[in-house]
Amino acid sequence: MEKPDLFIKNALLVSPGEAPTGKSEHIRIKGGKIAAISSDLVPEPEEPVFDAEGAFVSPGWMDMHVHLREPGLEHKETIASGCAAAAAGGFTAVACMPNTDPPIHTRDVVEYVIKKASNLAVEVFPIGCVTKNRQGKSIAEMADMKEGGAVAFSDDGDPVYDSRIMRIALDYASMLDVPIINHEEDLALSRPGHMHEGRVSERLGLEGTPSIAEEVMIARDILLAELTGGHVHVAHISTKKAIDLVREAKSKGIYVTTEVCPHHFDLTDEEIEKNHFDTNFKMHPPLRTEEDVQAMIEGLKDGTIDAICTDHAPHSIEEKEVEFIYAPNGITGLETAWPITVKQLIESKAMKLEDVLTRLITAPREILRLPVPRLKAGSVANLTIFNLDEKWTFTKEKSRSKSKNSPYLNKEMTGRAIAVYNRNRFVQNKA
Repeated sequence: MEKPDLFIKNALLVSPGEAPTGKSEHIRIKGGKIAAISSDLVPEPEEPVFDAEGAFVSPGWMDMHVHLREPGLEHKETIASGCAAAAAGGFTAVACMPNTDPPIHTRDVVEYVIKKASNLAVEVFPIGCVTKNRQGKSIAEMADMKEGGAVAFSDDGDPVYDSRIMRIALDYASMLDVPIINHEEDLALSRPGHMHEGRVSERLGLEGTPSIAEEVMIARDILLAELTGGHVHVAHISTKKAIDLVREAKSKGIYVTTEVCPHHFDLTDEEIEKNHFDTNFKMHPPLRTEEDVQAMIEGLKDGTIDAICTDHAPHSIEEKEVEFIYAPNGITGLETAWPITVKQLIESKAMKLEDVLTRLITAPREILRLPVPRLKAGSVANLTIFNLDEKWTFTKEKSRSKSKNSPYLNKEMTGRAIAVYNRNRFVQNKA
């Protein structure tokens, strides 16, 4: 709902890289901007008031890797429903991948997506295709799409497989000052894998996707980034060796960044066996081993992994309720990202809250060359209100996404996004 004026009371302020003071503060928002922050403020007559009741308030979070499915695949998700899920998860901005129908491979589709989201509390930043129709044969109109509002380029869902095309794309991206986000997968090595190749896949008799399929492509892209000076961003990293490759490349000054999804630092391939081939545990990259999970956490701790994203990939019930080998890859993730992050990074004391927020607020926007919201008087109000301790259960009924393909259904969660404020709109995540 549109609420350009709002008084938020009893909030604990926290920003990326800055430890929370523990002091309760009040925030006055006037005309969509932060007018004042102080413990001495009192509500004005008829001023709308929201009592944060000791919850944290930070600058708004961003998920730089989601699939909103529109245009063309609205039976899975729409821009409106995806943004509703994002707001419920605490995100005030998302970047959407281009594997729609038609793909986001021309300026008119970029502008269509932006227009469809223009009246929503969650800002949507389209990622354009690297190649026309995502077919990997010729470069799409990258400069024109950037002028229309595209913030990066990717053929996500598939890799940019041709090395020559990838080299050209990185050259263009360097001139345009944008990243190329690659789905890192050597198809000849990976397909037709249905889960991680290892002891569990052997026991279950399923063809697996080996870690090397991801690592070989990352190694190629690092070398091409070094050659061109372009910025390659590794999408949804998932293996220990992949982390090592990125860490080494960064130490050499090569322009490479990366992201990780909560399910890849929480779940392992053993879940497929434990949950009797539940297709909600099928995604790509697949769930890996416990060693890989721990490597993801270590990569977040030491800064090798820049950002936390969800790879929110909605599919209809009919598409997922089939035999495991026939089900599409992907799970929803926007609404459960925060409690998983709380469990694995904050409750475990692997990371401090302010450092986790850097991965959710600062890094995604810096990678995409977007302004980072600030929690200070005079700034545009772009806020996430959240806690670390609320117990709740994620159910189909509570999900705002149009699709319900989550491995976390009916699981108790700890930590919740309570509300977001952005674009003069205040959206509460009501139980």
